Amino acid sequence: MDTGDTAWVLTSSALVMLMTPGLALFYGGMVRAKSVLNMMMMSFGALALVSVLWVLWGFSIAFGNDVGGGLLGDPGEYFGLAGLLGPDNLVGTLPAMAFVAFQSVFAIIAVALISGAIADRAKFSTWMVFVGIWATVVYFPVAHWVFSFDGVVSEAGGWIAGLGVIDFAGGTAIHINAGAAGLALALVLGKRRGFGRDPMRPHNLPLVMIGAGLLWFGWFGFNAGSATAANGTAAVAWVNTLAATGAAVIGWLLTERLRDGHATSLGAASGAVAGLVAITPACSALNPVTSIVVGVVAGVLCALAVGLKYRFGYDDSLDVVGVHLVGGLWGTVAIGFFATADAPAGVDGLFYGGGLSQLWLQIIGAVAVMVFSFVVTGIIGLVLQKTMGFRIDEEDEVTGIDQVEHAESGYDWGNLGGGSGLGLGSSRPGAHTAGTATPTKEVKA
Repeated sequence: MDTGDTAWVLTSSALVMLMTPGLALFYGGMVRAKSVLNMMMMSFGALALVSVLWVLWGFSIAFGNDVGGGLLGDPGEYFGLAGLLGPDNLVGTLPAMAFVAFQSVFAIIAVALISGAIADRAKFSTWMVFVGIWATVVYFPVAHWVFSFDGVVSEAGGWIAGLGVIDFAGGTAIHINAGAAGLALALVLGKRRGFGRDPMRPHNLPLVMIGAGLLWFGWFGFNAGSATAANGTAAVAWVNTLAATGAAVIGWLLTERLRDGHATSLGAASGAVAGLVAITPACSALNPVTSIVVGVVAGVLCALAVGLKYRFGYDDSLDVVGVHLVGGLWGTVAIGFFATADAPAGVDGLFYGGGLSQLWLQIIGAVAVMVFSFVVTGIIGLVLQKTMGFRIDEEDEVTGIDQVEHAESGYDWGNLGGGSGLGLGSSRPGAHTAGTATPTKEVKA
């Protein structure tokens, strides 16, 4: 055991755990004032339930010895984390429980990300059932595919890891996975009342900026911590993450400026997340200059992609598809173009003389996770909709999901004079309007 590595991974675990409350703030600020508590509760609910499931069987499914041709770890091998508590149980230079802790927070935020696609309209009780099923049936197996390398925890690992696909910190397992799942659920639940007609503006942009800042801060643990050691790989991942994220903010803001005439705070926050998503799989495979390129392209692509929901008619409330699916796909595939053997991953992409081999591997890994997640999530969502009911009634949606589902309000409407001043923002055609709100006069406190 190396105490420095252990200290870094435990610190990184805490940073990544903070990302889920940060996501709650980020998403909470983007929805209507009458939905903010429910939106935040969806993240906190995922944090609570996945923490328990990970201990019981999640880690074993993800990192147990393979029992299905690279598709599934043995659920009983480490059930309840049995056999992992002793000081002699190491994963590399780490105590096994430190590795368990680090991977647990990845599972948590992967589930929480999905909630942004179905903001304002999902029953909280059904959401919690979905969290348990999706984590077990989709995330834990996909984590086995991507993160379980032969001989690291158990003898036989997942098929994507064995194939040689590079995904350093979860572009496929987390962002493509959550983005595809969000699209499937958005289609199952249908559009919000007034989608495409009412100006649905973010109700609290400072809350969005605070959440984005916490996500950016925590993401250094997300990416650099994935080295699972305090070493040069962690340092390269840290610098590449910084460079790509800054470049993505610039790319998004330039796109807004050219398209709409203004660079917005919502665009800056969303651009930061887009860059973080894109560099996640690639931060060990690129140099800092190509990280900037990947970040700029991610900012532009995602800024344009958030408008696809209006063109194709799916209501992805907070742009989980436009940012996480599109950004994750770009970052994963970009490795095939920009990877350099000088980086810790040690692989050359197409532009560094490596040919098409790595590019094809990246495409295979990305598409496999996307299709699996979309299909299985769609089935889970349809079953829950037909049995428990997933979407709240239209009347309850008008009243406000916070009151209906939680008997609470995020704001004291009486003391705020009826809520005047809430719902500020812009509603320009084609502009990024993630999680935007109907006028506050519709809110029934």
